[in-house]
Amino acid sequence: MAKTLVHTVISQLQLERTRLEKELHRVSAALTAFGKVYLQGSKPKSAPVGRKHKISAEGRKRIAAAQRARWAKARAAKKKK
Repeated sequence: MAKTLVHTVISQLQLERTRLEKELHRVSAALTAFGKVYLQGSKPKSAPVGRKHKISAEGRKRIAAAQRARWAKARAAKKKK
């Protein structure tokens, strides 16, 4: 009788282990799916093809003027030394 009880317990434990392995597999699959969506957003993002950012002529003039002012300031500081 003790032998059959042990066999019954072992078989039940094996069934539970199999069930848990399947459940863990499902949980892992769900985590992977949610992780990909979380990291990539709801839609896969791709780099825009052939599209570049353009700067206006006014913007280029402001940047050039600011750079010239930085150079002038650096030259003035150099002459003072």
